[in-house]
Amino acid sequence: MSAPPKTVLTATPEEAAAIRDAVRGVSDRVIAGPEHVEGLLALFSDPRVSDPIYDLPRPFTRESVAKWVADSEALRQEGRCILSVTLDEAGQVAGYSRISIWPERSSAELAGARRADLQNTGSGRQGVAQSIAFMFEALGVRLIALTAALDNIRSAKAIDGAGFRRMGEVESVRPDGTTRRSIYWELSRDEWLRRHVL
Repeated sequence: MSAPPKTVLTATPEEAAAIRDAVRGVSDRVIAGPEHVEGLLALFSDPRVSDPIYDLPRPFTRESVAKWVADSEALRQEGRCILSVTLDEAGQVAGYSRISIWPERSSAELAGARRADLQNTGSGRQGVAQSIAFMFEALGVRLIALTAALDNIRSAKAIDGAGFRRMGEVESVRPDGTTRRSIYWELSRDEWLRRHVL
């Protein structure tokens, strides 16, 4: 799991419990399971998809991806993670999103990617906006943090366009312990409501 946001919020026990329940009860997304491992492996094996993402289960093997999927589901049962996939018309994995949640801090982080042939279609911002709405409305968190590699211009544009505030840079730690310098953003639910609802 990634590091929690720089901004520290404290959730009441009731708020944290509600967030955990919401995570466990997600039913409007395709939760990644063993049947998606081969599709995720194919997705990650394309460096155009996986190179910019620091927290994927490298090296990419069937075993490493299967463990990542299983670990993500175990965390979902704890109310701390949602790993979902999007499928194309043929039922193949076309993308994924992984939401890491810290219920006790009413905070979450989003990571994800789409298949290379679906990138640069202008739908990235729409996908980010839909994920943000889901995290604030359905999960009930009050803060979302995002990171992107310094050279990941496409993601940076989508994140900026969604209204996130740039808050400098951070060292993102990969599962193997190596680090990557990343741009860091945050967005609070109040900021999002002012921008998208009022």
